[in-house]
Amino acid sequence: MGDVINLNRFRKARARAEEAKQADENRTRYGRRKEDKQRERAERERAAKDLDGKELD
Repeated sequence: MGDVINLNRFRKARARAEEAKQADENRTRYGRRKEDKQRERAERERAAKDLDGKELD
């Protein structure tokens, strides 16, 4: 007789592995560094300020 195997453990392990793979793909696709976000925000604010300075009364 063989050992009893809990199939739920293997199903859950496979699901966790798939979720981890998807999370890794999402990090590479959508993830940005904090410095990049701050730089982009500063550029937007600078452009808005520059545009407001050129506004006609």
